[in-house]
Amino acid sequence: MSKGMQLDELCINTIRMLSIEGVEKAKSGHPGAPMGDAAMAYVLWTRHLRHNPKNPAWINRDRFVLSAGHASMLLYSLLHLTGYSLPMSELKRFRQWGSLTPGHPEVDRDIGIEMTTGPLGQGFASGVGMAMAQRYLSGYFNKKGFPIFDYHIYGILSDGDLMEGVASEAASLAGHLGLGRIVYLYSDNRITIDGTTDISFTEDRGKRFEAYGWHVQHVDGLDIKEIDTAIQKAKKETKRPSIIIARTHIGYGSPHKQDSPSAHGSPLGEEEIKLVKEHFGWPQKPAFYLPKIALTHFRKAVKKGRADEVAWKEVVKRYNKKFRDLGGLLKDLGTGRLPDGWESSLPGFDVDTGKMATRSASGKVLNSIAGNLPMLIGGSADLAASNNTDLKGLGEFAVDSAGRNIRFGVREHAMGSVMNGMALSGIIPYGATFLVFSDYMRPAIRLAALMRIRVVYIFTHDSIGLGEDGPTHQPIEHLASLRAIPNLDVIRPADANEVSVAWKMAIQRSDGPTAIILTRQGLPVLDRKKYTSASGVTKGGYIIAESPHAKKPDLIVIATGSEIEIALAAHERMTADGLAVRVVNMASWEVFERQTLNYRKKVLPPDVRARLAIEAASPMGWERYVGIDGAILGINKFGASAPAGVVFEKYGFTLDNVIKLAHGLLGKKGKG
Repeated sequence: MSKGMQLDELCINTIRMLSIEGVEKAKSGHPGAPMGDAAMAYVLWTRHLRHNPKNPAWINRDRFVLSAGHASMLLYSLLHLTGYSLPMSELKRFRQWGSLTPGHPEVDRDIGIEMTTGPLGQGFASGVGMAMAQRYLSGYFNKKGFPIFDYHIYGILSDGDLMEGVASEAASLAGHLGLGRIVYLYSDNRITIDGTTDISFTEDRGKRFEAYGWHVQHVDGLDIKEIDTAIQKAKKETKRPSIIIARTHIGYGSPHKQDSPSAHGSPLGEEEIKLVKEHFGWPQKPAFYLPKIALTHFRKAVKKGRADEVAWKEVVKRYNKKFRDLGGLLKDLGTGRLPDGWESSLPGFDVDTGKMATRSASGKVLNSIAGNLPMLIGGSADLAASNNTDLKGLGEFAVDSAGRNIRFGVREHAMGSVMNGMALSGIIPYGATFLVFSDYMRPAIRLAALMRIRVVYIFTHDSIGLGEDGPTHQPIEHLASLRAIPNLDVIRPADANEVSVAWKMAIQRSDGPTAIILTRQGLPVLDRKKYTSASGVTKGGYIIAESPHAKKPDLIVIATGSEIEIALAAHERMTADGLAVRVVNMASWEVFERQTLNYRKKVLPPDVRARLAIEAASPMGWERYVGIDGAILGINKFGASAPAGVVFEKYGFTLDNVIKLAHGLLGKKGKG
């Protein structure tokens, strides 16, 4: 064996040993995948990945996504070895409270972790979004002789990743779009938790990806020369994403656990680790042994990464002189700063406009602000005309173009995951579907909230108000389900002007995703001379109408979205009858809960216990605002197929029923 080969093997084994030592010290984790995947990870990180460990946020770096997030110790070992700000002490605190090395990778740009992975398939699909962002950014910024954005997206995948449906959706989309910047390494170790893949996963994966339009290669996952050559070939592909199917062995080097499910999700154990070290000729002590020659070799990444970024900055320096406006936008992209005055184009809607579905208002807002927000791009899951998501005159995102209208197809789950990858790349993505189909993309929404990234969901057809399509398309439990996701802002505007405010909130929010919930049916543009300004939505919940009869209301009616109309009608009738009625628009529970306690008490005085909530959805959760003495007009069953007005009437959303419920509350409690 040559000295070069000896060094390569030493470095690969260093990755393996750090990984199994970390798992053993934690007494939990997944040692098998790092042992089997170390060789291909080593080749990728030392020979191909363009990155700067001392500036992990360099915007033209290659992206590496560990879609097989359970192999997290593989990533942590690589980050430490190549010089990122992840000290050995953190590897020794794997899976411990407050460590930088949790059980599955969690996005942390400061130490080089591109995204949160672990739910299988999500990394695969978000990597597709990163590649779409690269195409858009290169199309927008690159000029002849100025390759400002020319990075690749690399990933390591597992059998489990390819079994998940979201990977299939995303693979189909990536092949259709010809995303040649994707290079994925698939660890074909043929083991699942339940046994070998023979029991559940036997299709020809290579032919499957060829059918998707991918460039497919097969290699020995232990042969570094084969892996290196395959990556080189993949990088030359410009019109096809690439997958390299590497035959690997879970728990490689473990005498009793290699190629067995037992190597997957539990420590090897002290005795087995001794045998592994004997197999590789590794010192038994100390734990976390790190050969100096291996560390020196890995740390070459620091010098190379710095040189790569310096060379790129020289190109940018010349670029900025020649293309000053684009240079300013490039700087904003790096900092996440929004363009000055972007909100000046937000439209207002006159009360004389007549009834307008909030989905229609959203389309008008989108087209008004798009010109001032060049990084705002998105589309719909084959429902653009219904969701009102088309950006007029701004082109199509396709194989040979980088326009701003994305045709996601009927792929809601992939759409959600793709948007995550785009957001992680500096884009402000939006994606739309019917509210009922948010179910299909919930895992991606949850991950966006967990990563605290700016993604905008447009969910239209928000209630039984969509009418004739019936119960399969009428959302009932979906608002409650979305509100249950931590760090997701759910906003349900009551009219067109509130839609404009909701979009402003979503764009300005940089620490999490926002779901804007919109109607199919027309709603009146509320007279803001008569009612409180639509800007009240920025508080989440606000007093939209107050009674002039008393300083303190007898009754508080709380509603959202389309039900604000009926709440205001009840307010007018009951006020005319001499009752003091307050209407609170609770457009966003999450935003309201972030307000001060004094503000929330001002809106919902604790001593006013007669409260009625109205929302054409599951009543779950409304108890927090109406209390045990209040009433909720909601829906505890599925919808029905009929014209919207008929369905609302049959489900009790009528003015007479609201008045009846209100009087029932006042009869119990008296006035005030």
